[in-house]
Amino acid sequence: MDIIQYLLFLIQYLYQMNCWLLNFICRYIPLKQWAFDDSHSPKYQKLRIDRLPLVTDFRQDWSYKELIPYYEKRYGKKIRPISRRSECDIPDGCSCPRCDAPKPFLYRNNGSKGQLLCKVCAARFSPDQSRFSSVKLRCPHCGNTLVPKKDRKHFIIHKCVNPRCPYYLHNLNKVDTDDLQEDYGKSKYKLHYIYRQFTVDFFRMDLNSLPKNASSLRFSKFDSHVMSLCLTLHVNLSLSLRKTSQALKDLYGISISHQQVANYCKTAALCVKPFVDNYDYAAGSTFTADETYIKVRGIKTYVWFIMDAAKRSILGYRVSDSRDVGPCILAMRMAFRHFKKLPENFRFIADGYSAYPLAAQQFFHEFGDAFKFSITQVIGLTNDDAVSKRFRPFKQMVERLNRTYKASYRKTNGFDGIEGANYDLALWVAYYNFLRPHKHNNYHVLNEVEMLKNADNMPGKWQLLIFLGQQTILNLQKQAPA
Repeated sequence: MDIIQYLLFLIQYLYQMNCWLLNFICRYIPLKQWAFDDSHSPKYQKLRIDRLPLVTDFRQDWSYKELIPYYEKRYGKKIRPISRRSECDIPDGCSCPRCDAPKPFLYRNNGSKGQLLCKVCAARFSPDQSRFSSVKLRCPHCGNTLVPKKDRKHFIIHKCVNPRCPYYLHNLNKVDTDDLQEDYGKSKYKLHYIYRQFTVDFFRMDLNSLPKNASSLRFSKFDSHVMSLCLTLHVNLSLSLRKTSQALKDLYGISISHQQVANYCKTAALCVKPFVDNYDYAAGSTFTADETYIKVRGIKTYVWFIMDAAKRSILGYRVSDSRDVGPCILAMRMAFRHFKKLPENFRFIADGYSAYPLAAQQFFHEFGDAFKFSITQVIGLTNDDAVSKRFRPFKQMVERLNRTYKASYRKTNGFDGIEGANYDLALWVAYYNFLRPHKHNNYHVLNEVEMLKNADNMPGKWQLLIFLGQQTILNLQKQAPA
């Protein structure tokens, strides 16, 4: 036998063996799942976000004035008004919601039960509530109409109540039998399809709006150098307002009240924030996000951070009084400000909180495939699954960012209002992105601005940063429509 023919036969035999082994492994040997181990548990179903519903609109484009001549020409039969034998109790203003046919073409379909039938388009409807009156949301699994169940602050919860829905039956089969025997045992789990219809459009909110109480930079007693000294001591060195006032008196002999220091910081934040928010950070394709909490008058308030995993710059931030999806969408909008389309292989890393997948779903609903992305969720504190083991370092980046911010926040002992928390956060983000040296960047700033390099000291850099913010405000005002 020829040696080449023998080797070809051997290669084919080994190929068949490899195919058989792969088939055997896929059937009988459980491979290590890429999702976390508890992903199929019904207890974690509440953290999942269902896909978008089906939207159906039964309204017809043609009216009865167009349908009657069409039927006459097409079928040779003219549709005439109804010849009534008794008095009609249909209201005079009632019309067909599908073809807009008036009262002479309508008659009672089931007597006194309330259903009407249109003679033109054969639509059955109720004058009080018609299925043709508005757009309907339907379950993507069974096609049943969704029923509004709960009215929350920013959205309405729609639910599929079909007991034969395949999605519901699939989730019901995974529930423990002990829970099914208890009273209201199924209420512990999320079994039905749920959709949240938002009543507030977070994609139309203005991210560049400034408060009306912005103070001017006209100094009566002190000058801009004193203001920059206040920012350096308060923001860079994390001194409280009273300690900043005391340091200025002890070091420079400047007698200034802590309230005046707060006014300077507020004015600087209003000037610097537009530059920080509209700066092009040339972000990469991997973002990581997390939320932490602060206290405002003793009440828990939340701070959202979205940072670029490559350059470590803060791209989106938000202070909110609630931990819902609205502030999450606004922070994502700030992070995606300079993107017309998400880069290839884009990855968004966050924890297991359900607000992030819901916000990603709303971006896809609003912008389509250009902003279609999924959330890589790092669950828990230990690497119990393959996802957490691989993406844990990215999650630790934003956790260290939270710790760094908390170190500067701790001196305040909480804020007096959410407005003050926003001003303080805007100044801190400006310092973190443009003025603070970072160890992983060889003790250089994250984003180098050519104008800031010309400053010899930190107070001078703050003055130039305020100037850049003023220029950004002027450019935004020129670009705004009249």
